[in-house]
Amino acid sequence: MVTLIFFFKKPLDHNVTLWFIMCSEVIGLHIKDFSELTGVSIRTLHYYDEIGLLKPASTDEQNGYRDYDEGSLERMTEILFFRELDFPLKDIAEILSSESYDKKSALGKQKELLILKKERLENLICAIEKFEKGEIPMNTFNNNKYEDARKKYENEAKQRWGNTEAYKESERKTAGYSEEKMNDVNAGLNAVLAEFAEALKNGATPESESAQALVKKLQAYITENFYTCTKEILAGLGQMYVADERFKENIDKNGNGTAEFISSAIEIFCK
Repeated sequence: MVTLIFFFKKPLDHNVTLWFIMCSEVIGLHIKDFSELTGVSIRTLHYYDEIGLLKPASTDEQNGYRDYDEGSLERMTEILFFRELDFPLKDIAEILSSESYDKKSALGKQKELLILKKERLENLICAIEKFEKGEIPMNTFNNNKYEDARKKYENEAKQRWGNTEAYKESERKTAGYSEEKMNDVNAGLNAVLAEFAEALKNGATPESESAQALVKKLQAYITENFYTCTKEILAGLGQMYVADERFKENIDKNGNGTAEFISSAIEIFCK
């Protein structure tokens, strides 16, 4: 008999909702039930399966149905703790797949960071109460303590457990970038994504020549500035653009449907 406690965030909701679910002897949860239990969409679960972040306990060879068990739930809990601290999916995959990954150490550090996050929320509540009384709270919105600690842990975790060739290449290539250079590189990437939005606005379809040319441009840009973007890696990025709500929301700032458009165009390009 195993009792598990889960902490997670509702999909599509950037206001964190916390709740606990107590589960005993969870065996053979179908993907729909697993999705409802964890608050992670079925589409996202499919994506996690494809990138190897979270594999189902079993998949029916005849109908393709995915089932999840207690091990799946434990793994998802680890993933969601990292996500709560804004770790990118690719970093989580690298960390959890590392042979040297230390679960106890990771949980201890995550707890420290979540306590800092909790303290910040409590300070904000106190600030609201003071402001209601006519007082002007000072330094309440300074989040440097949490952000500095979170960034430090993210870097430590990647250095300790991140081990993919793409990650190592990206670290080597960007190590010499100044802050201005990194800002320029990121701006250039966003400009390419904006071109997709413009193409969509002008009536382009994912399989159109213009869309496919933009996919090739995106792949070349990533290879030039970050790491060798193979078709396999590119396909994973395309899936992440719609499966990861933070990516999707950011890309769709260029125009609704842009993330879906890019994802579909990449899928066609990589076939």
